[in-house]
Amino acid sequence: MTTFEAAALFAVAVAVVIVGFIALTTYNDVIALRQRIDKAWANVDVALKQRHDELPNVVNAVRDLMAYERGVLENVTRLRAAYSPTAPIEAQAATSEATTAAVKQLFAVVENYPQIRSEQNVLDLQNEIERLEEVIADRREFYNDTVYRYNTRIGQLPALLLTAIFGWEARPFFRAPPEDVARPDVELRPA
Repeated sequence: MTTFEAAALFAVAVAVVIVGFIALTTYNDVIALRQRIDKAWANVDVALKQRHDELPNVVNAVRDLMAYERGVLENVTRLRAAYSPTAPIEAQAATSEATTAAVKQLFAVVENYPQIRSEQNVLDLQNEIERLEEVIADRREFYNDTVYRYNTRIGQLPALLLTAIFGWEARPFFRAPPEDVARPDVELRPA
């Protein structure tokens, strides 16, 4: 083997090692991002479940005191029942946004009833739901940030070259299209 052939063989070996190292680190980075997305989504899911577990307590606490706003309570109950942790993220996002809007309306209606506002259990439940809404918002933001990083990573070189090989696909953001978010109607006048 000539010196030229040995140098060429060495250059090819170095190139293969470098390409292999880049591919390996890229693969590991993408897998780590996918795991972070799964963890972030699990955290969102836990907060959504906690909120949905608390909603019946709120509805039960104010049901008898809100005779004229039966529709508000029924809407919160209907949306709670519509929640499915096995649904696609887009469907869960739409249900979550609609539930948030319904809960805000419920709390706005509660403000019109001094006897409800003065009930300590209602105040405690309202504070807990508000706390959970903040947790959901924070976790949703973290999830979307992680999805953004992952989607950006698999769309850039060198990960883009590996995307087809490993079947990496962009992950959906947690957002509800405006047309999918049910805006609850509230009739505040007696029937």
